[in-house]
Amino acid sequence: MAQNQNNLTQNLDWVAVLIYILCILIGWFNIYAAVYSPEVPTSIFDTTHNAGKQMMWIGTTILLIICILVIDYKFYETFGFIIYGLFILLLVVVLFAGTEINGSRSWIKIGTFSLQPAEFAKLATCLALAKYLSDPSISLIRSWKNYLPIMGIIGLPALLILLSNETGSMLVFASFAIMLYREGLPGFIPAIGIIMAILLILTLLFVKWFIAAGIIVVALLFLWIMPKGTRRSGGTKATFLVAGLMIGVVFGVDFFINNVLQKHQRSRVMVLIDPDSDPRGAGWNVIQSKIAIGSGRLTGKGFLEGTQTKFDFVPEQSTDFIFCTVGEEHGFIGSLIVVCLFVGLIIRLIILAERQRTRFARVYGYCVAGIIFFHFMINIGMTIGLMPVIGIPLPFFSYGGSSLWSFSILLFIFLKIDSQRPFTLSRT
Repeated sequence: MAQNQNNLTQNLDWVAVLIYILCILIGWFNIYAAVYSPEVPTSIFDTTHNAGKQMMWIGTTILLIICILVIDYKFYETFGFIIYGLFILLLVVVLFAGTEINGSRSWIKIGTFSLQPAEFAKLATCLALAKYLSDPSISLIRSWKNYLPIMGIIGLPALLILLSNETGSMLVFASFAIMLYREGLPGFIPAIGIIMAILLILTLLFVKWFIAAGIIVVALLFLWIMPKGTRRSGGTKATFLVAGLMIGVVFGVDFFINNVLQKHQRSRVMVLIDPDSDPRGAGWNVIQSKIAIGSGRLTGKGFLEGTQTKFDFVPEQSTDFIFCTVGEEHGFIGSLIVVCLFVGLIIRLIILAERQRTRFARVYGYCVAGIIFFHFMINIGMTIGLMPVIGIPLPFFSYGGSSLWSFSILLFIFLKIDSQRPFTLSRT
């Protein structure tokens, strides 16, 4: 064990660490730009403003990272279920004793300190899933029964988060499908989810009967090219069953939107289709966000020169809409650099996950990559009008201690586990 600890720094994946540092620093400067006022200029180190507070969060994050790297890597596997249980308990507590902020009862407030358990519940769920799937007797290919505990591990925190009216954080739990697919989940299951999402959007854009007719035509063409043996062995029934389900989704969209979604959620869905349908209400954020990003053009207006930023046209610009500041002040080039950093980090995490010698490490690595990918895709997508505004932060960029802590802990637990790979016996 002494050898492991002595080799800790040289075995850390410095590519991932460098990308992390760049994201943290770029995010910090853009938080400063988002709240900067030329009439009352302040220092980036002023702790009475968001940038200064973020600096303190960065400082405490460094201490957390040191603790993570010092702790024996086996701790995270050994106590995975216990950590999961503690955060489930916190999610229950926050339902009854939480502080409501922006319509969401998802914060535990102690004096001036606020903590959002939902952010850390994703980390706890990663550990619990990795712990469960580390059992060599668990196979996602041979038995469907093994999916029931997995659905329970994912569904319980997701349900508690939904009950606290934190829909955005709840949807992030869908990212675990990436890990499950790697571990043996049949490809048709996530494919069905994607198809249903596409059908939802098409139904809002086009006449339902046209879409239903199109589904029937595609089903008949599929049957026509299907081998006769497959049709006779149940292919025909399966095809018509899937087509029937898809048509049911098409005609069930109105009921879902009008009877299941809350009013503000319905508004966000309609704004995704047509932002101009409510330009001063639900569509305001998206319209102003697109104006801010578009106004940056190729190279941007320059650091601290963003007019949309200065006049507070975009709400939540240092948190959920931090990418607007990047686009306006640094243009397409700056935005592309940020996108490349995230893509590079996600690819690197997948590479690291694939080289792990234990299933626990591989599963956890894919969970980390999936969560970061989901946040990155949804956050940037909603700022440019491609995704509904569901209020989730951009990892390492958005202002906030809970977000920064949770993503940093999530990442560095994996980097800690990976650093010990040379000293780990294969158990995949």
